[in-house]
Amino acid sequence: MNTPDRTATPRRPISGRALALVVAGLSLTACETAGNLTSGLLGNSIAAGTPGYVSGFLGGVAAEEPVAAATARNVLSAGGNAADAAVAAGFVMAATLPSRVGLGGGGACLIYNRIRNDVEAVSFLPGARSGTPANADRPAAVPLLARGLFALHTRLPNGRPFEELIGPAEQAARFGIPMSRALHNDLTAVQGPLFADPEARSVFGRNGQPVAVGENFQNPPLGGTLAALRISGVGDLHQGGLARRLEEVSGQVGAGTISVAELRAALPQLLRPIIVNGRSGDRIAFLPPPADGGLAAAAAFQSLQAGQAGDAAQARAMAVAAAARARGGDPAALLAATDLPAGGLSALPASAGLMVFDRNGNAVTCAFTMNNLFGTGRIMPGMGFLGAAAPNLGRVQLPLLSAAIGWNPNLRAFRMAAAGSGQEGAPMAVAGPMAAQMLRDAGPEAVMQAVPAAGRAQVGMCPRYLPGFQALCTTLSDPRGAGVALGATDR
Repeated sequence: MNTPDRTATPRRPISGRALALVVAGLSLTACETAGNLTSGLLGNSIAAGTPGYVSGFLGGVAAEEPVAAATARNVLSAGGNAADAAVAAGFVMAATLPSRVGLGGGGACLIYNRIRNDVEAVSFLPGARSGTPANADRPAAVPLLARGLFALHTRLPNGRPFEELIGPAEQAARFGIPMSRALHNDLTAVQGPLFADPEARSVFGRNGQPVAVGENFQNPPLGGTLAALRISGVGDLHQGGLARRLEEVSGQVGAGTISVAELRAALPQLLRPIIVNGRSGDRIAFLPPPADGGLAAAAAFQSLQAGQAGDAAQARAMAVAAAARARGGDPAALLAATDLPAGGLSALPASAGLMVFDRNGNAVTCAFTMNNLFGTGRIMPGMGFLGAAAPNLGRVQLPLLSAAIGWNPNLRAFRMAAAGSGQEGAPMAVAGPMAAQMLRDAGPEAVMQAVPAAGRAQVGMCPRYLPGFQALCTTLSDPRGAGVALGATDR
């Protein structure tokens, strides 16, 4: 039953399966572990909710942080669907990649439900403030990640219990997880200002330096917050005890007091995506505004569709022009325009991508953000999470959150999904791979070559569709990043 919203030394890389088995322990207590081992020795079947429950083809996962990817794979192996896996991975990234994903932030996701044969968008961008707070030198956004992931969880039927999906993140925060290359790179970039916050320094630092890659780091206060969400529901952060605590502590760190009224009013949106027709009855869904990186990716895809193969420069220009124009006015008619003036964007904040598809052909792709690397750079005292930068007070640009899903309504089948990051390169990190595979039937290498230098892509593709030719399905994580792609079979 769903919980109601009551409201560094180089080392040999381990295999995806080995990583998944290690991470599986995060969601098991000592008694559960012993019980599972006993069941295995006695020959009993593996229980639903335990990795290994599903054998054979699982689906695929690609994410910008390895532990999150392994967590998602374990959820698929335990019998969860694509939404379950994405929810668990999103919460884990809040513990393992808090520079880009956090309870104080948000994001946007697309969901392909094969039974309904349709794609929906869930938008849960970090919330705007109701006014300029009096006590804020670094105003924080209204948190929406937890409510957004809960909304995502409701979009596919017959999933795992929501509270079960919070468990791996809670365990990672409480007991620690090895520092990833992705988080270490972000820490190195902003170490000076970030370590001015004593709580951030205590979590992410050792003797004034960032925790080394592979070394364990813990965040017990975040573990406590996640435990409260697991027990009381995500509504607790919006109108319960956690909401009252956040109202009390947010003003202490220059974030501007986030009132319970603001938290209660912050809700995710269920939206229709932007749909572009492809070949042979295929359709491609892109994130809709206010996630305007989806609009930019759709504009780039249409440019690639109309132009010559490989005309990436023109497509990139169209993406930037569409995003710039959308931020200056009504975006509704931009995809029909062929004469957009050249546009530019100032420096954009970081984001992180995630892609999951399951054995039944359901798919989810998400882009998350803190509206700035590490958001406000200050951890909410006693709660363990950073505030995202407030989006409406003129101090930050919004990220270009970009994601897409391709499917064929006539076949009732999934074909491809992509999530992009990389500031201005994020839209082309989605449009390039989608066009390469869905318009030109490119293979994995050519698909990833379509990602621009500034972009990073997380991709899953089944060129002959899913359900169907599952052996041809591939998951890809941009090799220039620090993420990982895990597929597709177990045992």
